[in-house]
Amino acid sequence: MNSVIILPTYNEKENIAGIVQEIFSIGISDLKVIIVDDNSPDGTGQIADKLAAENSRISVLHRPKKEGLGKAYMAGFQEALSDPQNQYIFEMDADFSHQPKYLPRFLDSMEQADLTLGSRYIVGGGIANWSWPRRFISWLANIIIRKLLGVAVRDLTGGFKCFNRRVLENMDLENIESRGYNFQIELTYKAIKKGFRIKEVPIVFVERRAGHSKFSAAIMIESFWKVLMLRFKK
Repeated sequence: MNSVIILPTYNEKENIAGIVQEIFSIGISDLKVIIVDDNSPDGTGQIADKLAAENSRISVLHRPKKEGLGKAYMAGFQEALSDPQNQYIFEMDADFSHQPKYLPRFLDSMEQADLTLGSRYIVGGGIANWSWPRRFISWLANIIIRKLLGVAVRDLTGGFKCFNRRVLENMDLENIESRGYNFQIELTYKAIKKGFRIKEVPIVFVERRAGHSKFSAAIMIESFWKVLMLRFKK
């Protein structure tokens, strides 16, 4: 029974080798990594290929262009699901904002959950190296989204997750509408609506070590109107 981490990358040459090394240093047996690179112009894909050539537990999925986080993850999910031995499938950022030290905590949680979320907004969770306005916006956004959708999950916008494969198999991935960061909200909400067991475990989210954040005001605006669509869709 394998665990697979999906690492979507776009211009992560400064981070990809280090994050992969740290993931494997945790010592989890039967752990694999799928790097999904969206034709990064900085050479991330070539670095990923070199890592895969050196370690049979790493594979690389090259996509022709950048089409959004959602599409990158969907491609990674399909690749992971193609192997029936892959039981637990992780979402994880490649920029060190999601710390590999929490991986065993997720796997422990999966003994009683179908989907485990890394949460910044439960006891023990938090955020490091963000400005207070960005912290406030994230905190407030999660409150508003939680109220709009009528769910109890505290951190709906986070992207550090672990799925039992049966959740993704029942998710109709081809019809997931979100392509940006709202993808995280949509997947969790649909898992809740389907009755899967959801657990949150505390994590401290750390601002990326190197490179530039892909977050923007346009992404935030997209999230809010798509949340409304999710809530009122028949």
